[in-house]
Amino acid sequence: MERPLLEDIRDRLEEFTATEKRAAHALMANYPMQGLGTVAQFAEAAGVSAPTILRFVARLGFPGFAEFQKKLRGELESQLNSPLARSDRLPAEPGGDPLVSQLLENVEETFAHLPKGELTALTKLLADERKTLHLIGGRFTDGLARYMAAHLRIVRANVNHVAGQQGNWLDQLIGIGPKDVIVVFDIRRYQTELVHFAEAAARQGATVALITDSWMSPVGRIASFVLPARVAVPSPWDSSLALMAIAEVLIAGVTRENQETAQERMRELEALRNEIDPSTEGRGSRPDI
Repeated sequence: MERPLLEDIRDRLEEFTATEKRAAHALMANYPMQGLGTVAQFAEAAGVSAPTILRFVARLGFPGFAEFQKKLRGELESQLNSPLARSDRLPAEPGGDPLVSQLLENVEETFAHLPKGELTALTKLLADERKTLHLIGGRFTDGLARYMAAHLRIVRANVNHVAGQQGNWLDQLIGIGPKDVIVVFDIRRYQTELVHFAEAAARQGATVALITDSWMSPVGRIASFVLPARVAVPSPWDSSLALMAIAEVLIAGVTRENQETAQERMRELEALRNEIDPSTEGRGSRPDI
């Protein structure tokens, strides 16, 4: 898969001058739409001069602003592609080498390009038991939110999976504030309901963390933490493997950060299981047994 420009910008952020960084941050905050207007509009949004925008574009390797916009339009098309539009990319054998190889490459590339420090900082935040965690996902990513919440509930208190009918999500916004963390899973084609939920939670003071694809959900505009994953494979369907890998690393990290508390909660869980069903006693201490 061709590397998204957004990844390149994140990786090279320290190479830019102070004013070029302002252009980069403006683009990342509203990607890719910020770059699809005129040079003057981009410059105004970033609070820099038009020549700065052109220098920024040149540093990214584009001979001109038109070529830069062509790249952004191509990525926007990729964001909006439906499974039907991608259905002509099936490999000759659905389980064949091209698909498997891309799955493995997605995981490797995801962790190679995660923003520096984001994973560690988010792990520490999720491990902070003074915070209440709320995990939410969309049509295909709700399973990831549910999976991560089920594990985190074992190793720490106050973990909530926002589930059920979308009309009921609003009820769960009541009382959310600065002591809450919202973890959102959202990949193309991004769900408006997830964006609205995250925006409402952020307005109420909650910290928002986003686990998304390389093109970035609009939730990224208000998220304090953004972890992008590679999802494209030679199939009509995007892959969740790298998203799951990020969830697994966060789960393991929170367990490690709260090791004593996690072990105590797992011992309590085993005691409850043995009390309810004595036949399970002695089968081990793994929480999934």
